[in-house]
Amino acid sequence: MAHKLRASLRGGYEFVKPKVVDYKNLRRDINRVIGYKDAQMIVDTMNDRRAHYPNYSFEFNCQDDVLDCMFWADEMEKAYYAEFGDVISFDATFRTNKYRMVFVPFTAIDHHKKSVTVGSGLLSNESIESYFAPIMYVAYNEKVEKKISDDLFTNTDFRKRFSKPVWDINMKPDVFEVKWGLLMKEFNIEDTRWFKDMFTIRDSWIPGYFSDIPMCGLMKTTSRSESMNSFFNTYSESGNLLLNFMMNYDTAIQKQRNTQRELDRASRKASYKMQTPRDVVLKKFLKGDCENVKLVNDSYYSFESCLDIVRDDKKRLALFAEKQQMLLKEFESDYISPGLKSKTDGEVVCKLLGVTIPIPEEINIHVPEVQSNKGSGIKKRIPSAGEVAYENSKKEHRMCSGCGKRVPHNLRTCPERVGAAKSAKDS
Repeated sequence: MAHKLRASLRGGYEFVKPKVVDYKNLRRDINRVIGYKDAQMIVDTMNDRRAHYPNYSFEFNCQDDVLDCMFWADEMEKAYYAEFGDVISFDATFRTNKYRMVFVPFTAIDHHKKSVTVGSGLLSNESIESYFAPIMYVAYNEKVEKKISDDLFTNTDFRKRFSKPVWDINMKPDVFEVKWGLLMKEFNIEDTRWFKDMFTIRDSWIPGYFSDIPMCGLMKTTSRSESMNSFFNTYSESGNLLLNFMMNYDTAIQKQRNTQRELDRASRKASYKMQTPRDVVLKKFLKGDCENVKLVNDSYYSFESCLDIVRDDKKRLALFAEKQQMLLKEFESDYISPGLKSKTDGEVVCKLLGVTIPIPEEINIHVPEVQSNKGSGIKKRIPSAGEVAYENSKKEHRMCSGCGKRVPHNLRTCPERVGAAKSAKDS
């Protein structure tokens, strides 16, 4: 795909010097350079973002120096959570990295009724403990912390008794109101503003108030999560390193936010620019690189504009091509390729992956083993008929009730029984 895209930009395959196999070898060489340092580098990269990006959160956990799970959320995702985080949907998706770590995006619904990501995580397995850490981080640090006391939030007895009337779809509204009042009184939270506000709008979120309304046509949270998983899967594949996965994740998030900006412009009839934390940091710390990108875009625009003007004039087109060739020879005379100088050129690899930190010398966090979770699939080839026959030949045969031996036939096909029946028929 990358080779085809390059050929389209250059105007044909004959203008692309690297071959398809060179693009494949580049990926192989990148994987060889990163290798077992992948987990350490992704943690260092995320820690670097937390240090430089405004209000960026990142947490990770290791089991015996092996990366077990990680969670991250930037400033914009936290803003979305503050505005749209009343209901959060999350579901796991697979085949996003070579270690089969489970990718879990946390999804909310914005004011355009579109799904937006309010945080994400990578888990080595789907155990309750693995899910509990990022969920607690989202809920406690960003929203509930301001509205519920620490002791109450961590009180398992309160949470269990609170959830029972809230999620009971068969409970009548009058019964719910009685149980709610008793619970508030018992834990002395009758004057807590958040609980009072939630009780005021109880007819908007308590299932008991919707018992007489047909809800079969509404989109459920599972549909939202599956839709979001499908969206992210278009930007990732199962063989990705964690660094590749994060680069693809950033691209997907940019696409999602660009869609939201277009909807905002269409609804408000106003033109404005919403900057992501990444844009702010790039402008602040990589001003020179941003200027280079602008110059490159301007150069492409100027070239294409000139080509459109002289395209139908053969004489002027020949003059334009001649000047382009002269300019190319002038630049090629003192050009040093910035590509891979060797198969272990870590600096170039980091630049290709968009990593601003050097490859670490000391590895304290190791990549996880390839995980096997429900839904992640298995990579086993289909055995041939000969292999199946060989495996079956090693199994112990069943006892034939006709001849009393362990043989590969049964009573109906037993040779002794068939022979006796044939002799009796002939006589």
